Amino acid sequence: MKKKGHRPVTRVKNPEPKLEDPDWVIWAAWADRITFEEIEKRTGKSESDVIKLMRRSLKPSSFRLWRKRVHEKSIKHRKKFEYSRKQISSKIKKNDYL
Repeated sequence: MKKKGHRPVTRVKNPEPKLEDPDWVIWAAWADRITFEEIEKRTGKSESDVIKLMRRSLKPSSFRLWRKRVHEKSIKHRKKFEYSRKQISSKIKKNDYL
């Protein structure tokens, strides 16, 4: 009988697929912290390619939810993401002194 390791295994709801797997692009598109620029850098797929892939792969209602989420969150683009992080950090700094 083998002894199991002492480190607990952290299970996540949607684990990250391997980069070679076509599902990685879909997983990354749903992830809030992965920008379109990073997806393009890793896979070579532009934003429009990702949108086409998502349209083909998802059910129509799921695609609409994703597009609405991406549009409203506005953090799927690096510049908007960095701007939103600056806004949050400035709010935190202001609240530290109150």
